[in-house]
Amino acid sequence: MSDPLIRVDALLPAEIARRAEEVGVKKASLDTLSMFALAVLAGAFIALGSIFATSVTAGAGGMLPYGVTRLLAGLAFCLGLTLVVIGGAELFTGNNLIVMAWASHKISTRALVRNWIIVYIGNFVGSVITAVLMFLTEQYTFGGGVVGQAALATATAKVNLDFTQAVALGIMCNALVCLAVWLTLGARTTSDKILAIILPITAFVAAGFEHSVANMYFIPLGWLIKQFDPVFAAGTNLDLSRLDLGGFLANLVPVTIGNVIGGVVMVAGVYWFIYLRHTRQHPA
Repeated sequence: MSDPLIRVDALLPAEIARRAEEVGVKKASLDTLSMFALAVLAGAFIALGSIFATSVTAGAGGMLPYGVTRLLAGLAFCLGLTLVVIGGAELFTGNNLIVMAWASHKISTRALVRNWIIVYIGNFVGSVITAVLMFLTEQYTFGGGVVGQAALATATAKVNLDFTQAVALGIMCNALVCLAVWLTLGARTTSDKILAIILPITAFVAAGFEHSVANMYFIPLGWLIKQFDPVFAAGTNLDLSRLDLGGFLANLVPVTIGNVIGGVVMVAGVYWFIYLRHTRQHPA
């Protein structure tokens, strides 16, 4: 007869909320060096998902319908968050859920902001280092140059978004990313976690939403190709005039704002209000 105290099913939403609080406290309590190193890993992991997505869809535009191509990109990009969650790393967008612990007065504002700043910088470092390494591999020349064509097209599209559009796309993106992380908190096994990741992450990529950490890879890689292989870049016949530092910041700033709104307000804030507002600790 099985032990009635042993549960193999997923956590219920109220239990996930309490688990999110506990995880938030642990994340905010990491020492600076460990937090930064884990954030560098996360930036590299999301870049690996970006590489996979670009590689499997390069050159498919003329052969497959738009939606099918985006679906394939989304499925491939799931590699990134799978590595973050299963492998263990600190991702800025997912760490927006730490707000639940902050709202319950279990961590301070200083601890929350410290985590976000260190993790954001670490994500940037990991993403950019991966972009540099990928440029040095010259993998963008594979397939007769279709990989590089896809990389430059992606980067160019991102730097040409207007501010309001980028914010809105960032909101929708991180609502789905944080929902994916939320679902993994209720999972019991590695397989459960991977399955929980697939649909939300595939949806955000397929829909064309904007993820700040992924863009820390996509745009620098495009800029590196433009800057250091101008012959290849010119052969793509793309308008690369905005693919520079100004264009990068013009994308990264509003997308980051949108990501924070999507994660903090649409996921962490809503679930905290529903399940945790009555358990809030009173500050000393």
